[in-house]
Amino acid sequence: MALNEVHISSIVVHVAPQHLEAIKTQIETFDNAEIYGDSPEGKIVVVLETENQGFITDTIDAINNLPDVLSTVLVYHQIETGFEETEEKDTGTQHSQIEGEV
Repeated sequence: MALNEVHISSIVVHVAPQHLEAIKTQIETFDNAEIYGDSPEGKIVVVLETENQGFITDTIDAINNLPDVLSTVLVYHQIETGFEETEEKDTGTQHSQIEGEV
């Protein structure tokens, strides 16, 4: 039986500041990885989203092994399940209607 779940994780990648742009370019080549921000000190916030946990750990290892990456740290990991039930409901519309009535 296949699990109907999505894994969402955020990581902070610390790189040598002079290599920030090059590492960001390399991170953007990973499937399901999105950069949400960075700092001049060489820290990059990355969000990973996939259907299995193995991708998360493999991607963390791969990013950590890039040249000029000092460290990669998992900050947050959440597993969302039961998407078939929520897809059938129009909760966004119901929520908007309730807010509009208040």
